[in-house]
Amino acid sequence: MLQYRKSTDVRVDSVKIYYLPVRMRMPLKFGPESVSSVTCVRVAVTVAGADGNTATGWGETPLSVTWAWPSATMSYADRYEAMTDFCGRLAVAWQSQSSTGHALEIGHSFIDGVMPGMIEAFNADRGDEAMPHLAALIVASAFDIATHDAYGKLHDVDVYDTYNAEYLSDDLDHYLTAEEGSGVSFVGKHPADFFVDSVPTSMPVWHLVGGLDPLEDSDRNGSEPDDGYPVTLRQWITRDGLDCLKIKLRGNDSQWDFERVVRVGEMAIELGVTELSTDFNCTAKTTDYVNEILDRLKAEYPEISDRILYVEQPFPYDLEKHQIDTHSVSQRKPLFLDESAHDWRFVALGKRLGWTGVALKTCKTQTGALLSLCWAKAHGMPLMVQDLTNPMLAQIPHVRLAAYAGTIMGVESNGMQFYPEASAPEAKVHPGIYQRRGGRLDLSTIRGAGFGYRLDEIQRDLPLSD
Repeated sequence: MLQYRKSTDVRVDSVKIYYLPVRMRMPLKFGPESVSSVTCVRVAVTVAGADGNTATGWGETPLSVTWAWPSATMSYADRYEAMTDFCGRLAVAWQSQSSTGHALEIGHSFIDGVMPGMIEAFNADRGDEAMPHLAALIVASAFDIATHDAYGKLHDVDVYDTYNAEYLSDDLDHYLTAEEGSGVSFVGKHPADFFVDSVPTSMPVWHLVGGLDPLEDSDRNGSEPDDGYPVTLRQWITRDGLDCLKIKLRGNDSQWDFERVVRVGEMAIELGVTELSTDFNCTAKTTDYVNEILDRLKAEYPEISDRILYVEQPFPYDLEKHQIDTHSVSQRKPLFLDESAHDWRFVALGKRLGWTGVALKTCKTQTGALLSLCWAKAHGMPLMVQDLTNPMLAQIPHVRLAAYAGTIMGVESNGMQFYPEASAPEAKVHPGIYQRRGGRLDLSTIRGAGFGYRLDEIQRDLPLSD
């Protein structure tokens, strides 16, 4: 017999999966690998309330294999096949779970209680390179996001208006443990207590400068698309009025990394871009590598150095295995966890190791992102919300998390750089979140129950469900 603690509780009733392939107009480099296409998994989850009423919600994420599962031994195709295999298994488990409650409570019960055993069994069955936790989280995120959307739709309310005591049975003390000696308490607190007081409908937006991206016309090699969209960084800055640039670096070639930051930084100064960040995508092995680049920039190009707002995830993302003391880096610039921030426990470990901030991502589940948000803000850690090159529906929960979290500077969004036409149906309803104008995104069209997708107005034909 199912147990409902509140009249607003729900259970998962059914699940459907759709795979949407998307081709990139230009390759995107993740560490040592480059990709030219991606498949997004879109999930429909139907929930049922205690009274028997039902509602269907939607979640979506790119299956970003190279980001979640870097490998020197397995092919992209084999890793992708493993992730889609896990997706099918997870769909069965998500539908058959007996948990009831708020979507956050259901998500937490599954992610913390069920999924670790699933990952262990999955990897034991394969007998090959183990699928990382991060890859499993990406898969789970689509199901979790869909369940949050369905929960809001069932109650005909914006899902962000449900992260409080009216809808949640448990306070944050049930999920989170404060750092010893911090004076922080989660008793009687709920996620809504950590949201910004005034939620913006417009935010500064970050542009990703990929390692293969041409900065000027002189960098073009002739393979770039001629499709009416910008190609060079100069064109993007000029057209979109960009103020914030995230620079992808190699992490194993300090001279190249230094020169790349200088070239981008000099263009930033020339064109009035005010904010820079550097992203090593887990490729740097030592703090000395990062410190030497930062120190050299400060000594030789102080104006560029001053524009660097933070440094993102230079070191291997398996934080438990690679417990690098990063205090020397964070004394130079704010140092943000990204790939390593699987959940709030890893955020806590990172803080002890010297990391100062957290880059949240909805692709690690909405449930996990909210709990990490609360732990980090309670312990004085600043936030960013980073992109997984989110197109289509994946963009909406992504930008909404940034709006409610209160980041140090807007939100990263680069789907319009790599596959702008992929989101054409969604952009007809929400033009301001699929194009960047004046260096900002406009969220004012997002409204309604759940995540405010306005899905009935979006004319997209889906493939047959898996």
